[in-house]
Order: sequence, then structure tokens, then C-alpha cells
Amino acid sequence: MVTKQIDVKEAQARFQELLSHITSGVEWIIMDGITPIARLVPVSARVAGLHAGAIWTSPDFDEPLPEEFWTGNA
Repeated sequence: MVTKQIDVKEAQARFQELLSHITSGVEWIIMDGITPIARLVPVSARVAGLHAGAIWTSPDFDEPLPEEFWTGNA
């Protein structure tokens, strides 16, 4: 994904154009001077749950760590 920066005032004036760029794979960082204030990305790139099965959790993820972990003898 290509990332570009744009000033907040220019982003307001070109919002519709920015949206069309997003659908073609461009991510926009909206800047207020030199400070980044927002990121404009496609929803499918950032919404949790759209890629079911992509992340898994070990059945013992919440078990206490072994003593060797704490003593440094692992």
C-alpha cells in the first residue's frame, strides 16, 4: 500500500478525490503542519474480524508462566 501525506485544509477541499485514491490502494496521512493527525485507509484494511482464522490463541495463553521464565534459567 502506498502512503502519501496531505495537509488537513487541502484534504478537506479534495476529500472526494482522496476517497477514490483509497480504493486504488493509497493510504493518506492527514497532517496539521508537521503533525500527523489522522490516517485515511480502506475499511477492509483495518476492521477486526474480516480475516477470520488469521489470528489464533494458544489454549494455554492464560496459564501461569513457568518458574524458569522468572528466574532466567529457561
